Amino acid sequence: MPALSPELKQRLSAPLKIGNFEVKSRVLQSPLSGVTDMVFRRLVRRHAPDSMMYTEMVNATGLHYVRELPKIMEVDPNERPISIQLFDCRPDFLAQAAVMAVEEGADTVDINMGCPVNKITKNGGGSSLLRDPETAEAIVRAVVEAVAVPVTVKTRIGWTDNEINILEFAKRMEDAGAQMITIHGRTRAQGYNGAAKWEWIRQVKEILSIPVIGNGDIFSVDSAVRCLEETGADGVMCSRGTMGYPFLVGEIDHFLKTGIEKIAPTAIERLECAKEHLQALYLYKGERGVRQARKHMTWYAKGFPNAGELRDKLARMETVTEGCDLIDRAIDCLNAGGEFASEPLTLANIG
Repeated sequence: MPALSPELKQRLSAPLKIGNFEVKSRVLQSPLSGVTDMVFRRLVRRHAPDSMMYTEMVNATGLHYVRELPKIMEVDPNERPISIQLFDCRPDFLAQAAVMAVEEGADTVDINMGCPVNKITKNGGGSSLLRDPETAEAIVRAVVEAVAVPVTVKTRIGWTDNEINILEFAKRMEDAGAQMITIHGRTRAQGYNGAAKWEWIRQVKEILSIPVIGNGDIFSVDSAVRCLEETGADGVMCSRGTMGYPFLVGEIDHFLKTGIEKIAPTAIERLECAKEHLQALYLYKGERGVRQARKHMTWYAKGFPNAGELRDKLARMETVTEGCDLIDRAIDCLNAGGEFASEPLTLANIG
């Protein structure tokens, strides 16, 4: 059972101030490509109504040439607070995209300077900006000048273990006008391997006056509390821990506010959420939504007997009806005290 120290309780008691904008939660939902669309954000917000949500990252170059908002940039007018994350290496394109983001309803604009994926970094975006701090600084200055809402940055601690430059980089971002920075405690070379080096988040917090958010290895209430205690960060951002588990942000937020842990959802409750997620993706995106839902469904299908068989079938589902039928069978089997079976529930496969 984690415990909140008196010092941590005091530090987290006030709203999170991002420039002139206040958020009533110290727990944020990370932008995740291919994950944090409007459907997913609604599921997270159900359990974390005060938390800042982020869209999937949006390519500023694409906005410049197409001049049409992509679906990943769409936000619900009621889903506040909301931030739209942008990526690119061109200050003018990013400034233009930021204006469009604010017009769409963004409360803050976040610049991605941490994505490790090669197709992003080879074009000068994401974590490659850690190697080009002059351009990163120019980007922040241009976006700050273009919009009235707070501008924030999400980045990593460096390119490799031999090129950890987050202290100098973060200070430059603050000096350029960034009003919050989120630090993923890994290098670009690490990807998502190894442990996050939270000690660098602590060092960044010690030298900046703007809010610093800790990110990396936040998979539970306990890990969130440890990160906050060890780093002195102003909040935590949940990323991979929410994939197939949109309850996590709300669980952490509830504990930080009350000191009481929520009861974790049962396997049946998780599967019911998965079914709702699948149906909502189909209504929002049609058949494309069903294809996108396959990965989500495999993330939900864990932690109960024969979950592997269900994952395999959900990964290959062709229709929303097929996926819902599979989930319903799993729920029926769990309700009956049996294991998931690929065939419809019968007295034979219950026993």
